[in-house]
Amino acid sequence: MRSVLPRPGSPGRRSSVLALAVLLVAALFTVLGPARAAHAATAGNATAVTRSGDTFTVTTSGKAAARITMARADIFRIWLSPDGTFTNDPAGGDLAIRTGFGTVGATLTDAGAYWRIGTSAVSLRINKAPLTFALYRADDTTLVWAESQPTSWTNQQTTQYLSRGADEQFYGTGLHLGEWALRDKTVPVAVSNQWTEGTNASPAPFYMSTNGYGVMRNTWAPGSYNFGAPTALTHNESRFDAWYFAGNSLKDVLGGYTDVTGKPFLAPVWGLELGNADCFNASNPTYTGDHNRVRHQTTPDVVGYATDARAADMPSGWFLPNDGYGCGYTDLPNAVAGLKAKGFNTGLWTSTGLANINWEVGTAGSRAVKTDVAWIGGGYKTAFTGVNQAVAGLENNSDARRFVWTVDGWAGTQRNAVVWTGDTHGTWDAMRWHVPSIAGAGLSGLNYASGDIDGIYDGSPQTYVRDLQWKAFTPSFMTMSGWGATNPSAGYNDKQPWRYADPYLSINRKYLQLKMRLMPYLYTMSKVANDTGVPSTRAMVLEYPNDPVARGNQTSGQFMAGDSFLVAPVVSDTSVRDGIYLPAGSWTDYWTGRVYNGPGWLNGYAAPLDTLPLFVKSGAIVPMWPQMNYTGEKPVSTLTYDVYPRGTSSFNLYEDDGLTRAYQNGAYARQQVDVTAPTGGTGDVTLSVGASNGSYTGKPASRGYEFSVHSAGAPSSVAVGATTLTALGSKAAYDAASSGWYYDAADRAGTLWIKAGSQSGAFTVTARGITVPAGTAVPPTSGPIPQTAWKLVSADSQETVAENGAATNAFDGNSGTIWHTKWSGGAAALPHEIQIDLGARYDVDSLGYLPRQDGGVNGRIGQYEVYVSDSTTSWGTPVATGTFADTATAKKVAFTAKSGRYLRLRALTEAGNRGPWTSAAEITATGRPSS
Repeated sequence: MRSVLPRPGSPGRRSSVLALAVLLVAALFTVLGPARAAHAATAGNATAVTRSGDTFTVTTSGKAAARITMARADIFRIWLSPDGTFTNDPAGGDLAIRTGFGTVGATLTDAGAYWRIGTSAVSLRINKAPLTFALYRADDTTLVWAESQPTSWTNQQTTQYLSRGADEQFYGTGLHLGEWALRDKTVPVAVSNQWTEGTNASPAPFYMSTNGYGVMRNTWAPGSYNFGAPTALTHNESRFDAWYFAGNSLKDVLGGYTDVTGKPFLAPVWGLELGNADCFNASNPTYTGDHNRVRHQTTPDVVGYATDARAADMPSGWFLPNDGYGCGYTDLPNAVAGLKAKGFNTGLWTSTGLANINWEVGTAGSRAVKTDVAWIGGGYKTAFTGVNQAVAGLENNSDARRFVWTVDGWAGTQRNAVVWTGDTHGTWDAMRWHVPSIAGAGLSGLNYASGDIDGIYDGSPQTYVRDLQWKAFTPSFMTMSGWGATNPSAGYNDKQPWRYADPYLSINRKYLQLKMRLMPYLYTMSKVANDTGVPSTRAMVLEYPNDPVARGNQTSGQFMAGDSFLVAPVVSDTSVRDGIYLPAGSWTDYWTGRVYNGPGWLNGYAAPLDTLPLFVKSGAIVPMWPQMNYTGEKPVSTLTYDVYPRGTSSFNLYEDDGLTRAYQNGAYARQQVDVTAPTGGTGDVTLSVGASNGSYTGKPASRGYEFSVHSAGAPSSVAVGATTLTALGSKAAYDAASSGWYYDAADRAGTLWIKAGSQSGAFTVTARGITVPAGTAVPPTSGPIPQTAWKLVSADSQETVAENGAATNAFDGNSGTIWHTKWSGGAAALPHEIQIDLGARYDVDSLGYLPRQDGGVNGRIGQYEVYVSDSTTSWGTPVATGTFADTATAKKVAFTAKSGRYLRLRALTEAGNRGPWTSAAEITATGRPSS
């Protein structure tokens, strides 16, 4: 029903299956390419350079020529043409939509062995023999990147080779499914429509480096980037064309990249609310799914689902009640009107194209489009053009903003569409790699990146809840129904959050309500992306580029939601979250108010099913709406600022009408809030709220203001301007008052509530005698021991005949694979053990054991022993012993730190006494490097 991955046994989809097969074959051909020619050509030596303004042309000893265009002091283009002409430009102006920033005034100097092109930001060397390029900072001594050998080409492929820095790290390549730190990885920059870990759902020919630069290959051709030493950057075309962006930070580089390729679009505010997609016209004879789906017979049946959502007090903002796989729609205007009456917007997705979009948008009132691989699945320019057509259909027929969802995006897609991870499964393992996938997409300028909540296939109430929790902190998210697991009852495939029973129902509501309250914060973060290219969902390295831990994949299982929230999703069946990295600074547990001081690793965090590990950065100022189920349900008569005072901090709130494109012509308002507080101990906190400057349709002339200020002690007094506010004796009295303050010592370790009354201009709130929480230090270096360096020493038994139960599966980072002891041809007797070389010496302080997650139960470890040693021949006494419960949840064994390079886990019994087996999905460990 969506995309082209059919359910097994659906004969009505054979044409889709055939189409997918053709696409996959074509994708593999484009990634791998034909056999390379025996000899790859290079340009030879550079013989001369000429200039015309800020454009420089290099001739060579062969036919090739190079053209360097300095677009800005920190942005330039290198175009290397094997035949010496510059007419073959397949991308044209599609990807680089802005190439002129005014006169640069670059200088050209002959330095003997090279020519140097200089600007106020960079120095580009053109080495003469052979022709290679190297980029330096403006000082001409600080190296940014250098070609280690000449760029070479065949009639099929062109490759650039760059030297790699000793600790240089790489990011980007679009919506890459998996970890976002790419050093030592080879990444396909190609469309495959596989939507599995290691592929790219929406590739982009862009990457950036911690050396302070980024590169976009100006091409539609697929490629492959090997971030080894040297890096080898290949595209399947006989030309080289690349834009370079220099900067002092990764954020600078994203700014330059999106200056050229376009800033991320600003979605309508309802686009940040939960979306729901399904076929509601199942009675259509051409529909390829179940024709008898209850309450899905004609398109207006969607209104019944909207009614259910509101009856369940469940926030949600839009529906896609259409599926092109024979579903189509009936009476679309009535469906749109019925949804609008319930506070929902309507969009459509299609597998056949956009033939009727003018009527669908202009007359029927549709306001969103989801493209489908059945017509844009060829990717590259085909998909890009389809998205552009969808944008035009929306914006040419209404005053609405673009809101398009797509797979198979490319560089520049960030200015037009939400990208999502395709047809994936509702499993713990898929959730694991979704976290870095979506956070990593922002490292290619993609502000809106998502994946179906709990996938399109499989799923369970538990995986649904956990997936929704963290995705609520991303800008856009959606459910896809019709293929899900039969939960909560047999034959019941809908994945809307209100269709589950408690406790899942209440947990879903909790996080959707929280997102609605955080809407002004998250909307402002998306406006930051629209202005700067810095995404709302941020890999840790974006906020902490100089932290060596944050630069790599040790933090790929967490992210920053904007600049204030640290989100650490739970992606396994456990109630304890280990390995949360808190960078330098103070972090407040959002739920308890407990303060932790980083840097360091937080292990053993209590995370029952209703608790998402969530931390707020010190100094945060978070605007919040009143509770509502959809934008506009209630007026924002009171705006709350949630404040975590420590030192000086600020927040610049952005507001507009949330619907139209009028903001592009200046119809918006901004409000600056500054907080001054002690860095520790007790002192005065000043909240300076600026006037809301600007105008837009619907802007209130005045509104009430409330503040929740987190403090370890009650203030001595609170004043708004020169007026002292009344201290109220209870929360009930505070709630009933129009102004005043109340200190609640039991609320998240101490919260000062302040009502400042209605205000129409700038004002100041002063709370005297506030106590800043001291906080508890987290261990500075004890954290997850990277599995990438682990090697198998030995396993007494493994099944490699009837299935892949190899022991190395126990530490491959993939919970979908398992180590299983031998069972074919006769099982080996208990006890069983595995010995692992950690790759270096550590002070090991815990072991994690994740039982198999594939639905099987045999082999779960019961009684166990854990050993740590510097020798595999003398293990000594165990550091821990005990018995694991016979469940699929993750287990952790903490113990006094023991130094050693080798780890040994012995399984003495099988938890369920089912047989003489042992199995494990993942074995992990925490510790710190040992001297």
